[in-house]
Amino acid sequence: MKILLYLEAEKFLRKSGIGRAIYHQKRALDIAGIDYTTNPHEDFDIAHINTYGIKSIMLLFRAKRMGKKVIYHGHSTMEDFRNSFIGSNLLAPIVKKYLTFLYRHADLVITPTDYSKQLITSYGVNVPVVAISNGIDLSKYCQSPEKEQAFKNHFQVLPDQKIVMCAALYFKRKGIDDFVKVAEMMPDVRFIWFGETNLWTVPGWVRRLVKKNHPTNVEFPGYIKGDIYEGAMTASDVFFFPSHEETEGIVVLEALASGQNVVARDIPVYGGWLDNTAATLVSTNEDFVSALRGVLDGKIAKKEAGHRVAESRSIESISTQLVAAYQQVLDS
Repeated sequence: MKILLYLEAEKFLRKSGIGRAIYHQKRALDIAGIDYTTNPHEDFDIAHINTYGIKSIMLLFRAKRMGKKVIYHGHSTMEDFRNSFIGSNLLAPIVKKYLTFLYRHADLVITPTDYSKQLITSYGVNVPVVAISNGIDLSKYCQSPEKEQAFKNHFQVLPDQKIVMCAALYFKRKGIDDFVKVAEMMPDVRFIWFGETNLWTVPGWVRRLVKKNHPTNVEFPGYIKGDIYEGAMTASDVFFFPSHEETEGIVVLEALASGQNVVARDIPVYGGWLDNTAATLVSTNEDFVSALRGVLDGKIAKKEAGHRVAESRSIESISTQLVAAYQQVLDS
């Protein structure tokens, strides 16, 4: 069995959840001892396609003509395309039809959660759809004094300074406006938003919010990875994720794996795997403030329960599930 793991526009997508997901797929196949390639010109038994561009479509139909099996990874839905780029809401119905067309031509669709499986099935996709988490590399997000110091040095963190962090693209869907509003209600706390998006692809109000329309206790340092980011995950006081729509939320898994307290918006995607025993899930800005204060004051502590959730979605765990899905397709 040899798998083609395909990611189009890697330079653009490496900063996104899809970029992280394909890294996890590689790690999972390494653990399972399954041969794979990322070169579509090499021979393969199954094409595991992660993207939706013209090259991905061409690969889909070329693989079909060659008699190869195709798995489409359902990272995207109409729902999580909305409220992102300029014009995304107008294009969303077309995107739904496009995704449905692609998913219907696969032999199997893998998607990260039961929630995203439900959405994709509701589109009329009549091929098998299985829910397999994107997974998390537990070894990468364990506490490291060196990484924490790298974060503190980079951001010149003061002793006893309280840090609330988030990691996401600059999208309304990610709750960037609520992140800033909550920060305005907590002027004594430092809020750092990791991640970036080309500002000319998002609405003007988002662009202005990032560049100037935010209080002095909010920072948008852009895309930062490696030791600084991983150190921030463990050294910050709380991970705050006000996103309105996800297919899973890889950054939430990263925070849980880091032993971080998580405050997030209560949305359907967490159903069945994340609840208020392992994170604090609320819905309004006032509730966000209350929850964040609870963590900062030591009244809310769910790190151990959160880490158990991350363990249940470890790369080692999804490795077995991926291999089973590949075998299911080959046997069909």
